Amino acid sequence: MKFLFSDYTLGAGVATGLINTSARVRRSTGETLTEPAVLGRFLSEHHVPMDATPSGEHPTQRDLEEVLALRHELRTLLESDSEDRVAEGANAMVATAGAGPLLERDADGHWQWYVATKPQASLAEGLAALIGTGLLGVLRTLSHHRIRHCASPVCDGMFVDTSKAGRRRYCMPDLCGNRLNVAKHRARRQAGTGQNSE
Repeated sequence: MKFLFSDYTLGAGVATGLINTSARVRRSTGETLTEPAVLGRFLSEHHVPMDATPSGEHPTQRDLEEVLALRHELRTLLESDSEDRVAEGANAMVATAGAGPLLERDADGHWQWYVATKPQASLAEGLAALIGTGLLGVLRTLSHHRIRHCASPVCDGMFVDTSKAGRRRYCMPDLCGNRLNVAKHRARRQAGTGQNSE
C-alpha cells in the first residue's frame, strides 16, 4: 500500500470509521465487522486500495481478527488525554509497516511525499501505518483537540475532526445528529401536548 504523506484526512477518516464499527458504539445493531466480506466493503467505502491485503484480493478471517485487534488498540490511543501519548502511539503504528517516506512523482509529474508499506505487511499493519500517518498529520496540522467523543449522550463513538471549521460534533452526523434532533423534537412535542391538555 502507498499513500500520500500529506493527505492525513484519509487515515483520519479510516480511524473514525473503524472505531465506529464496534458493538460498543453500535449498541442497537451490534458489531459491524462480522466477517471478511464486510471488512472488504469497509475498505472499499473508505477508499483503501485492495492491494492493502497481502493477497491483493479479499480480506481473510485472519485479516479480520487482526483489524479488530487494531481497532481496540486505536480506541485506547484515541481516548488518551495526552497529546504526546497519541503521537508516540501513532508513530509506533507507522513504524509497524511503514517503509517511507518516499519522494516520488505523482500522475501529474509533481513531487509528492508518500508512505509505503513493506511488501510483506499484513492488512492490519498497512491500516495501522495509514491511520498512524493520518493521526500524526492531524496532530501537526490541526491539534489533539480534533480527536473527540461523540456529542450525542446516547453514543459512545469517537471521531477525528478534519473539517476546516473544526465544529463537528458527532461521530456519525447522519445517524447521531439525526437521532438527537428527533429526540429533541419529540420532547418539544410532548411538552407542548402536556401544556395544551391542562
